[in-house]
Amino acid sequence: MQAVKNNLLARNLRNSTWTTIAILAVALLIFAFVAADGNISTFSITVLSGLLRTMLLFLVAAGLSLIFGLMDILNFAQGAYFMIGAYIAYDIQHPERGFITFGAAIPDPNLRFLVGVIAAFGIGTILGFILERGLLRRLYDRPLFQLVLTFGVSIILLEGIKAIWGTTPYTWTETMSLMTGSFQVFEQPFSIYRLFIIVMGFILMVAVSLLLQRTRLGIIIRAGVEDPEMVSALGINVRAVFTLVFTLGCALAAFGGAIAAPFQGATISLGSTFLLASIAVIVLGGLGSFEGTAIASFLVGLAWAAMEQFSTRPEVATFWASVTPMLMLSLILLLRPRGLFGGER
Repeated sequence: MQAVKNNLLARNLRNSTWTTIAILAVALLIFAFVAADGNISTFSITVLSGLLRTMLLFLVAAGLSLIFGLMDILNFAQGAYFMIGAYIAYDIQHPERGFITFGAAIPDPNLRFLVGVIAAFGIGTILGFILERGLLRRLYDRPLFQLVLTFGVSIILLEGIKAIWGTTPYTWTETMSLMTGSFQVFEQPFSIYRLFIIVMGFILMVAVSLLLQRTRLGIIIRAGVEDPEMVSALGINVRAVFTLVFTLGCALAAFGGAIAAPFQGATISLGSTFLLASIAVIVLGGLGSFEGTAIASFLVGLAWAAMEQFSTRPEVATFWASVTPMLMLSLILLLRPRGLFGGER
């Protein structure tokens, strides 16, 4: 009888969660329409820009969510990996300006960009592996020290970037095939490259979801979240799974920075901007919930884009767009203190 009551309670809670999500999504779409002054073409571009923000936030937040869900580690260095990915992709694409010069041997800018993305992913993987195996592994039972360590690593990486590339913002100037095209949305142009990022983010969202839900590794990861001692008792090397998940999370962030670089550029503020927004996303979605992270990324991304459009009005301060993720977080936590899909931690 108690089990039946618990199942009914869980089902009612989940139904109320989806009702809350639907209400928020409709409210944000209405706000985006108002911000666009009722212009359907501007509204469409705002929604597409929201999807673009969604996918960029997801690439950083997904790694944070996976790492926290399995290891209870809030990796403050995640934003720094995003920033490193942007600088590496920029540098390989513009060898005449930067520190990495081998990109000059690749004449095709499209191929050079692909090499830059792969290099960013690879370096993010290596740095993530070093951080987990060399430093964090010794601190699994000391959560406060983990926070201090990852925060310190983020500062070290930031200072390393300043030492190599300086503090001057870099703007992407190299033309690629994906960047030259655009299409019309109700007579408003939208870049093909931005659509490419939306599609790429969606593919990765589905791929990670399938990894967690349909593969043996995903079953091990989900079981490790619930009961790591039992997984270890079954003869599975949980520490190796920890390393894999942490490394994958860091690599995803570096990958996100690389594909964001063509329109975001490479700046030392990228890391902090996306880290804070991504922390808001994983708390809003429910700590450790991948499903919640994906949905919260959409809500925050749409709110961010709508507020950016609303801030174009002269009477509205521009800073409102930058604080939108935290405003969304505050609103959700007032309604649901554990986040959308959060449980006991």
